[in-house]
Amino acid sequence: MSVLQRFEKRLEGLVEGAFAKVFKGVVHPVEILNAMQREAEAHKAILAGGRTLVPNRYVIDLSPYDHSRLAPYAAALAQELAQSQAEFIGEQAWTVYGDVIVEVERGEGLDTGMFRVTAEVYTGGEVAPVSGPGYDAGPPAYPAYDQGGGYGPPPGQAGGHNVRLVSGDGRTYPLQLGTTVIGRGDQATLRLPDVGISRRHARLDFDGGQVVLTDLGSTNGTMVNGQRVSAVALNPGDMVQLGTTTLTFRVDG
Repeated sequence: MSVLQRFEKRLEGLVEGAFAKVFKGVVHPVEILNAMQREAEAHKAILAGGRTLVPNRYVIDLSPYDHSRLAPYAAALAQELAQSQAEFIGEQAWTVYGDVIVEVERGEGLDTGMFRVTAEVYTGGEVAPVSGPGYDAGPPAYPAYDQGGGYGPPPGQAGGHNVRLVSGDGRTYPLQLGTTVIGRGDQATLRLPDVGISRRHARLDFDGGQVVLTDLGSTNGTMVNGQRVSAVALNPGDMVQLGTTTLTFRVDG
């Protein structure tokens, strides 16, 4: 039995068939799960050792009408979606940081029956707050920074290596363990005065060994070595372009 079939079977017995009534003529949970699977496929990033990293946090925007109808069942649906997506990722032998998290939100401007799925790699750092009734599949599992009783390398270092971004004019931005949000808004950890950069443009997830860059749905996109990316593991010397700003990824030591 496939992941989708198992998902449908679990939905049949959930809240005494309420889903069948709620979704009659509007968006259906199986369509959402299909879209989540496509998002995972589209945002794959190859890590060291040939592992494939995919997003573990999925935000589902529903139309205002669908969201209001679904509100009483949002938590149950999110839990089932998270479980099924975790099964799908496991069958593909892909890697995620921590638990699969699904949140259901109200998407203004969406017509009835339409929805939007946003996917990202979430390592337990700060994430912008979500609005409306949502669901968190449980506290996220954090990457294992503590190797053998220590507290991991100091900020900006991995195994004695200095990990940083360097701008074209020589400014240096050391990377901290965990999450660094790049943008020009107040929520950004690394703020850049570039009008071509979104308020929350991209995120860097540093687990002490690998740095993963994820575009946060920015207006102008994120480029690495001239190629537009959604999520990618950075290698020393990679050129990251956001707006008119170019940053070089450096690992020294």
